[in-house]
Amino acid sequence: MNPVRIAANELRRLSSGTLPKLAMAALVLVPLLYASFYLYANYDPYSRLDKLPAAVFTSDIGAKDSAGVERNVGREVTDELVKSGTFQWHEVSQDEAAKGVRDDKYSFAIGIPRDFSTALLSSGNFQPQQATITLTTNDANNYLSGTIAKQVAEQVRKTIAEKVGSEAADKFLVGFSTIYGKIQEASTGASQLADGAGKLKTGQQQLADGANQLASGSSQLATGLGTLKSSTAQLPAQTQKLADGAGQVADGNQKVADAASLAATASGDIQAKLDGYRTQLAQDLRAAEVPEAKVQEILSRLDTLRSPVDQANTKIQGANSQLAQLASGARQVSDGAHQLASATPQLTSGIAQAADASVQIRDGAAKLNDGEKTAVNGTNQLADGAVQLRDGLAAGLKEIPNPDDPTRAATANTIADPVAVNSSGVASAGTYGAGLAPFFISLATWIGAFVLFLLLRPLSTRALTAGASPFKVALGGWLSSALLGIAQVIVLFGAVTWLVGIDVAHPLGAIGFAVLVSLTFTSVVHALNAFFGAVGKFLGLVLLVLQLVSAGGTFPWQTIPDALYPLHIVLPMGYAIDGFRHLLYSGASMEILGDIGVLLAYLVGGILVSTLAARKRRTWTVSALKPELAL
Repeated sequence: MNPVRIAANELRRLSSGTLPKLAMAALVLVPLLYASFYLYANYDPYSRLDKLPAAVFTSDIGAKDSAGVERNVGREVTDELVKSGTFQWHEVSQDEAAKGVRDDKYSFAIGIPRDFSTALLSSGNFQPQQATITLTTNDANNYLSGTIAKQVAEQVRKTIAEKVGSEAADKFLVGFSTIYGKIQEASTGASQLADGAGKLKTGQQQLADGANQLASGSSQLATGLGTLKSSTAQLPAQTQKLADGAGQVADGNQKVADAASLAATASGDIQAKLDGYRTQLAQDLRAAEVPEAKVQEILSRLDTLRSPVDQANTKIQGANSQLAQLASGARQVSDGAHQLASATPQLTSGIAQAADASVQIRDGAAKLNDGEKTAVNGTNQLADGAVQLRDGLAAGLKEIPNPDDPTRAATANTIADPVAVNSSGVASAGTYGAGLAPFFISLATWIGAFVLFLLLRPLSTRALTAGASPFKVALGGWLSSALLGIAQVIVLFGAVTWLVGIDVAHPLGAIGFAVLVSLTFTSVVHALNAFFGAVGKFLGLVLLVLQLVSAGGTFPWQTIPDALYPLHIVLPMGYAIDGFRHLLYSGASMEILGDIGVLLAYLVGGILVSTLAARKRRTWTVSALKPELAL
């Protein structure tokens, strides 16, 4: 009897009536009912979080920021949460929120205290305080609700921190722009200062040269005025003598002028008398009837005789005029000499004062010259410092950020949130249900294999009694479950992909792998039932529980306790889950060969154990004919 016939007989036995056929159909649908409904219920719960009721309240009284603007960040956050629609938010009072979470009206509550804005904006006023938000959860309602609430609270905290950090960074960068503008003004002023200092340096050098010349000239002036002072010391006495002598000369000249005036007057009188005598003579001659010619002759001779007297009169009159001028000039000289004599003491005194002052000027000019030398050195240092200041400010100006508005906003956002996550997934499940699919497909396949042997007989008694080889008996007993298991996974995959809507990266490879998993699991469960009988069903259930806790179907298997590590390595479901993940999300890789190898080893091992059980069953015992426990 060959294995195919043995399997056909077993399947014919199960389909010999209406109820057996319905039972066999139910066995095929068990994995579908388990996995597909669970995956459907948990396909994408995160997309329905807006159905989850949550409470939010704010007691924030607001505060003023560093610019003096009134802010109520708590109100802003509350409004944004309510408008976000991420949950079914209800804005209530603090007491209503606490009571609602306690009575399962709200899954969780987020609260904002009255000093929230004050603490949040305190850093801008250099009085830093840490702002807090309150999160109220109740695991008695739902543990995952509390976990989700903690993630929401952390996201709210992060969002607020980014917002406030961005605003603070923006103000910080605006301050840099202000500093840049002021430093730019200072740089311009420093440049002007450097130019002015250079001009001052040139002017100061010229002033120093002039001070040097002044010192030299004032020294010469002091020497000359000293000499003039000593030379004019006797000038008042000498000018007084000159004035006295000029007075005597003036008096003598006046006397001479007076005498000359008398002589001129007398000479004039003589001339007048001579003129009268001539006229009288002419009259007398004409009266004596002297001929006119004779009269003219006599008068002519008389004029000839008178000519020396006329010449003398002319000289006397001229001398008188000159002597009068000489007397007047001598008097003026005398008056001037007296004025000079009177002014000379003041002159000599002034010269003396000028000489003394020139000494002071000389000493002051020397001090000025020394001071100008110091001033030149200081001016040189000032000019060098002004150039260094100009160059330093110009260099520093280049180091001060001066971003434009878009750049400043982008920089502020980056400072507030400096690290971004650039997700580059090698493979993506897409939804929560798709992420659980490998685990629940593997689990449903094991359960499907388990329930098959509630009706199937692991070993054919007829074949054993007919003397068929143990291997054929074992293989025939397994083939019937293998065929039903294949039907189970095909129906299951159709429901998961078409009805639930889970995308499969490589459908054919995934179905082929699912068939291998079903063959392996049916082989293992078949071996347990064949070797241990009724106890094998219990052991299959125990193995199911052990694989549930060690396969790493939900959390990574590395997170399970260390004591369960050997179970994960030894039991086959972990390898089935790993293979499904590769095929559902990204396609086959070299790692899947290891999963296939382990499953094939379990498949072959299960058949060998079943063969050993068939060999044992060839010998009939009392316990085999009448077992203590029958299921």
